[in-house]
Amino acid sequence: MPYEHGTTAKRMPAWMKRPIAREGSYETVKQLMDRLELHTVCQSAKCPNQGECFASGTATFLIMGDACTRGCRFCAVDTRRPAPLDPEEPARLAEAVVALGVKHAVITTVTRDDLSDGGAAHFVSVIAAVREGSPGTRIEVLTSDFAGQMKSVDTVADARPDVFNHNVETVPRLYAAVRPGAAYERSLRLLARVKEHHPDMPTKSGLMLGLGETHDEVVAVMRDLRVAGCDMLTLGQYLRPSARHLPVVAFLPPEEFDALAAEADALGFSAVASAPFARSSYHAGELSGFGA
Repeated sequence: MPYEHGTTAKRMPAWMKRPIAREGSYETVKQLMDRLELHTVCQSAKCPNQGECFASGTATFLIMGDACTRGCRFCAVDTRRPAPLDPEEPARLAEAVVALGVKHAVITTVTRDDLSDGGAAHFVSVIAAVREGSPGTRIEVLTSDFAGQMKSVDTVADARPDVFNHNVETVPRLYAAVRPGAAYERSLRLLARVKEHHPDMPTKSGLMLGLGETHDEVVAVMRDLRVAGCDMLTLGQYLRPSARHLPVVAFLPPEEFDALAAEADALGFSAVASAPFARSSYHAGELSGFGA
C-alpha cells in the first residue's frame, strides 16, 4: 500500500498543527543550557517537540559541539569545521542532569568524522560523568555511525549505556539524496554489532517519513532492523527545517502511522512509537519501558 504523494507537499495538514508549549520549566531549561554552555538537539535540530520537552524539564543533550562534518539534507545542525573537543563538557552535562533531575538522559552527537575514533572516547567520558553525578539516571546514547569503525561502536557499547540508539533515518533507495556520506548497510552492521557483543542491551532505531519512500519500503527496512536485532523503533514525520533542506514530499496521515505501527508490532519490536510528531528521543524513557 504506497501512500500518495506528489513532487512536494505544499501545505501543512490539520493534524500537523499544534500550539508550542512554553509554560512550566521552558525558560529554566534554556537558561541552564546557556549557562553551562551545553547544546541540545532540541534547539540545534529545530525539533517540533522542543517546547513540550523543555516545559517538562527534559532535554536531549547534543555533545561534541554544534557543528557536524556531514551535510545530511534533512538536518538543521550546521555543517562546518568543528571546534576541538571540550574536556570539561562531560562534567557540565552531568551537572545539568543533576540540576534537572533527569531520570532518563538521551545523549546524542554531531558526526565527527574529523576525530580518529569518531568521538567514541568522549561518549564514554560523558557516560562516566553522568553515572558518577547521578547514579540513578538511565542513559540512552544516540550515536553516529562512526564512519563504520566497529572498534568505536564497541568502545561506546562497552560503557554499558542502558539503551543504544542509532537511526537509519530513511529507506536505502533515498540514502544518496538524504544522507550523503552515510551507508544503509553500515548502520545495520552497527546495530547488529551492539547486539552481538551485548545481547541484553536494548537497541533502537528510527526513520523520518515523507521523503518519498513507500509503505512497502518502510516495512522492508523494519524487517532488516529486526534481522539486525533492533528492539525498538520510532517513526515520525519529516519536517523541512529551512528552504535549503529537502522538501517534504508527503505528509502521512495518522492512519498510515497506525498501520505501520501494527506492522512493526507484528514483526516483534518490543516498543514502537509511530506518529507524526514521534522523534527518536521523544518520551524515550517511556518507550524503553522505564517510565517517565
